[in-house]
Amino acid sequence: MIRWSSCVVVVGALSLLLTAGCGGGSGAGGDFVKLQGAGASFPAPLYNKWFKEYSSANQDAQIDYQSVGSGQGVKSVIDGTVDFGASDAAMKQEEMDQVAQGVQLLPMTAGSIVLAYNLEGVSELKLSRDAYVDIFTGKITKWNDSAIAETNEGVDLPDQNINVVVRSDSSGTTFVFTKHLAEINSDFASEIGVEKAPNWPVGTKAKGNEGVTASLSTTPGSIGYIEYGYAEKQGLSMASLENASGNFVKPSIESAQAALAAVEMPSDLIAWMPDPQGDDSYPIVTYTWIICYKTYDDPKKVEVLKDVLTYCLTEGQKSSEQLGYIPLPESVVEKVKAALETLGASSVAPAEAA
Repeated sequence: MIRWSSCVVVVGALSLLLTAGCGGGSGAGGDFVKLQGAGASFPAPLYNKWFKEYSSANQDAQIDYQSVGSGQGVKSVIDGTVDFGASDAAMKQEEMDQVAQGVQLLPMTAGSIVLAYNLEGVSELKLSRDAYVDIFTGKITKWNDSAIAETNEGVDLPDQNINVVVRSDSSGTTFVFTKHLAEINSDFASEIGVEKAPNWPVGTKAKGNEGVTASLSTTPGSIGYIEYGYAEKQGLSMASLENASGNFVKPSIESAQAALAAVEMPSDLIAWMPDPQGDDSYPIVTYTWIICYKTYDDPKKVEVLKDVLTYCLTEGQKSSEQLGYIPLPESVVEKVKAALETLGASSVAPAEAA
């Protein structure tokens, strides 16, 4: 196994590796190890880059990741059909209790959830907290509504229906978004609540961050919530949102980092920031987690899993910003590394948590 502390990442095509791994899995060819992961679409572009780089530089390992949504990722961990899951909505205790071998949640990156929109002639848009809550609850239906116009003086807002785009699948992105909306609006909290798949009163539905992005790109007059990197890559316009300090903040790596700085990572590595404080903080920011089992039947899988995730926490963090994600603070990286060392094979008791 090539160790990332002493290697240079070689980025290349996977065709030869995939051929070698066809029908493989752990133990194929003696030493070949295949890991299967599934879950959140929010970090999928970054995870896929990391795993391709690792597999390309380690010809005895293949890491496959399926972007199926956080809800399905958690379900797959509970069902035991994957080697690791991924979710933007950290597993609840009752979900963890269903996994006999235990689970360890590891924050791997962070990002912003933006309100991207497709509105001809409107390159800059400011939305107050009341306005964007009312858009997603169907109380504001026109782009030239007074609640939008009053924060966009001089902007020619059309008399056009707002097409709201929401997720159709069980989604961690939706969970984080509704957690924020519930935090800032008591009516939203009581009527819709914090859910991975809420009963939205309005909206065209699309699957995954990928599906919402595609719908926004092709549908004039639309607005939807997606991860920052998806909007950035597709060149979508993104609204500036009013934060807890009353400032209108554009989504950016810097404004997301300002939000992260206001939150201390607890010992269980599950940190939420539903409405981060700070004048420069973007208001909708979240960590996203890889979900590992505490023990594995195959010690080779544990070795590869620890190695690839160590790469993600070190060299991999350097490629976060270019894809629109936030590199983990060094203090968080050290805590995640310590938690990673608690994973073990079923025949060997996991090390005590640091």
